Amino acid sequence: MRPPKPRIVPVPEGVFDEDPIPALLSATLPHGDPWSWLLALSLFQADDLARRMMNSSPAGLARLLDEDLSRLRELRSWLQKNHALSDLGCREASEAEWEALEVLERGNAEGLAALFRKHGYAPFSCQTAFTWNGELAVVQTPDPADISVLVGYEKQLKMLLQSVSRLMKGKPAASVLLYGARGTGKSTAVKALRTLFGPQGLRLVEIMPEGLASLSELMNILRGLPQKFVLYIDDLAYDSADRGWRKIKAILDGAVWARPENVMLIATSNRKNIVGESWNERPDPGAEPAAWDSLQEKLALADRFALQLTFPPFDKKLYLRAVARHLGLDELDEAAKAAALRFAIEGHGFSGRTAKQFADSIS
Repeated sequence: MRPPKPRIVPVPEGVFDEDPIPALLSATLPHGDPWSWLLALSLFQADDLARRMMNSSPAGLARLLDEDLSRLRELRSWLQKNHALSDLGCREASEAEWEALEVLERGNAEGLAALFRKHGYAPFSCQTAFTWNGELAVVQTPDPADISVLVGYEKQLKMLLQSVSRLMKGKPAASVLLYGARGTGKSTAVKALRTLFGPQGLRLVEIMPEGLASLSELMNILRGLPQKFVLYIDDLAYDSADRGWRKIKAILDGAVWARPENVMLIATSNRKNIVGESWNERPDPGAEPAAWDSLQEKLALADRFALQLTFPPFDKKLYLRAVARHLGLDELDEAAKAAALRFAIEGHGFSGRTAKQFADSIS
């Protein structure tokens, strides 16, 4: 006889169908017993329950959860007996997943509450990269950016890492603007933060232009979660007719809603004057003060980023260093230098991006 359904903890769709095996096909499971992993990971789907238990665990709720965990164990035993399957996994389990499995196997309501307080709920418990365009989407295959391939900007990268380290320690973290020449590694530096700090709980959320208007909704989603979040705006630039820059100003200067303590903003731009302007938009010397105030408000947007890091253009020497770094060499021989210089001159000039493109072309 099939065990009764849990009353609070959700179970994967299809598990109680006549044939529950299709429920496994839509899940990306770690190596091991598939039914154990499917039910363990379902604990992270209880987002409403998790939000409540991260703050308190009422005695009445604890009794219901103890009963639900017992029902999940009965369900697992029934599935293993009646639909026995070998390993269907395609990856190794994360720390959060192992701890969820421990709760399923031997835990109680307090253990479940501890799991939520440490790892939150899906998708943040096990995923590390997202996009926001008004709705949150998981990046299934994040860029494994490596900060060690960036050369020539050691001081800037050190300051960036120090700021993010403050966030990871629960301290106030400055908003950061990385600006400078194209192809110098600004975006790589930001994406590499996920590679470096993801195992410690950092999550990277790239904000799309259409998502700026609903950032307050995103803040409400992220507020109170145990993870730390970098909100990343790439290639930030506006023309004077685009009012989107005012939304950025609200994030930096403060709005009616408060930015959560576990969130910081990092943007990249090819120019420091983020809001473009033309000469005919400049007020005449005798213009009304309001006209000058409007101009200064546009020019000062970058100043609202507490930390501004400049990435100046590459020269030939720095370009060759970058090529060597991408190839895993201390120094290039004369033939490789000549080939790399020819590639840059005939292509897009000296930059970190060009250095990577050349290294990829001969690897």
